[in-house]
Amino acid sequence: MSGAQARPLRVIFGGTPEFARIALEHLHAAGHTIALVLTQPDRPAGRGMKLQASAVKQFALEQGIPVAQPRSLRLDGKYPQDAAAARQAIADADADVMVVAAYGLILPQWVLDDMALTPRKLGCLNIHGSLLPRWRGAAPIHRAIEAGDTHTGVTIMQMDAGLDTGDMLLVRSLTIGEGDTTAVLHDRVAELGAEMVVQALELASAGKLQPEKQPSEGVTYAHKIEKHEAAIDWRLPAQAIVRRVRAFNPFPVANTTLSGEIIKVWAAHVTEAATPIQPLELGSIVAVAPAGIAVAAMNSIVVLTELQRPGGKRLPVADFLRGFDVQVGMRFELPTPVV
Repeated sequence: MSGAQARPLRVIFGGTPEFARIALEHLHAAGHTIALVLTQPDRPAGRGMKLQASAVKQFALEQGIPVAQPRSLRLDGKYPQDAAAARQAIADADADVMVVAAYGLILPQWVLDDMALTPRKLGCLNIHGSLLPRWRGAAPIHRAIEAGDTHTGVTIMQMDAGLDTGDMLLVRSLTIGEGDTTAVLHDRVAELGAEMVVQALELASAGKLQPEKQPSEGVTYAHKIEKHEAAIDWRLPAQAIVRRVRAFNPFPVANTTLSGEIIKVWAAHVTEAATPIQPLELGSIVAVAPAGIAVAAMNSIVVLTELQRPGGKRLPVADFLRGFDVQVGMRFELPTPVV
């Protein structure tokens, strides 16, 4: 396709959450024909646990785009009828390319084969929220913040049978600010990824993309976030605790237990301890003020600045203290290690 002019493409889009919806919206606005959307089945959500369509499905329905919601794409799996119906829908879509962003289902080999690169078809492209090969896997934005990375970014990748192991097509970097939460960084990464995939399709349709193998060094895995990780362990260094608070905002939200109540911690920062902290003091409250609750952690002090009680609203500490008696010398519980 070298020397060809860019052209609007027929696109199959696979994605589920808001991160993916932003990319789908950009592709649609760029003039590509979205021939089919694959997204996760509706899930119970909210206080009433009513079935709720994914962000991607909602956008697709608004635009009159066909939607398929297979429970699985594995022809030999638990829901072979879903996979077979999806395969027929993919064939009927007669698309030039499949774009995948935070879909939630692994593409089996038959999908890669059916969309395989040909003089016309561009295969399956993935929008991945990291600078590959760092943070392959499910939670690259969370893990980058948790690890203290100063940069992240987006990789547009040609998908293969491995877990985020395909050739890199476009790569751009973003700086992670000292106070960035996953909520903040997610939106920046999502917008960048959406812009990049539109650019990638333009370049690919004109035969101007140059695939590049991922480096073999520096591979790390961003494992799925588990709820138990959100329990604050005051035996960790203060900086590690604060990074987790940022990484787990907005989900699953860092938490700690005081006087039998599980308190969610939405924001915190580190300040230096005036004297060395003894192991038996870890989790102890050393100061209480409208600006924050100071808690002893390994090697320093964590100042909690935005908190939430069960069933309550997230509040600045000054407002939180009006409804919860917090005193110096009280101690947050240390979590039981998960084995």
